[in-house]
Amino acid sequence: MDTPDTWSVVMPVKALTAAKSRLADLGPGPRSALAHAFLVDSLAAVLACPAVSRASVVTDDRDVADLAARAGADVVTERPGSGLNAAVAYGASVAAARGELRVAALVADLPSLTAVDLATALRAAAHHHHAFVPDAAGTGTTLLAATGPAGLAPRFGPGSAAAHASLGATNLSRVVHAALATLRRDVDTLADLRAAIALGAGTATTSWLDRWGALAEQAAG
Repeated sequence: MDTPDTWSVVMPVKALTAAKSRLADLGPGPRSALAHAFLVDSLAAVLACPAVSRASVVTDDRDVADLAARAGADVVTERPGSGLNAAVAYGASVAAARGELRVAALVADLPSLTAVDLATALRAAAHHHHAFVPDAAGTGTTLLAATGPAGLAPRFGPGSAAAHASLGATNLSRVVHAALATLRRDVDTLADLRAAIALGAGTATTSWLDRWGALAEQAAG
């Protein structure tokens, strides 16, 4: 069971071979390796965050499950093909069964994420029944938090920031006196990747860049 001041973080992750479809110009091998690096760096920040009592990766992919377990996260086996929001809801239900009342869902493509930004957002979320952090564009969602799993109500996907706000979730970017830049910078495109690198990418993503950076520049044209 979590303590009154910490959170259980749920991270839904699909098969890395199918991830980051908008980076298809990189080719399947480098694209899959980049998704792997994003997950490693995102998980490292989560597990280093003092506001997090447990990190759970929800997946139906064995490679993702093995990676998560090696990193020190719990693994929740998702029903194949259930979809992102269903995976989040299922992960939250598992957390509820463990007695964890503060649950947050976090995307796994945050290569620049710092434990400081995540802790800042989660501590602010503790003052709201339902809260979210929008992505850098302001339309998507990178973090969704609730002080009871029944209130998580995930609506990830296109227009998710507006969808979560319409359900009464507080936009933490408007109430936190911090930029939360590393928490808001998810990566779907090569332009996003450049922005993440400018913030300071994690070690796994940096290693990917050492090997494949030239290919990324070529793909960017």
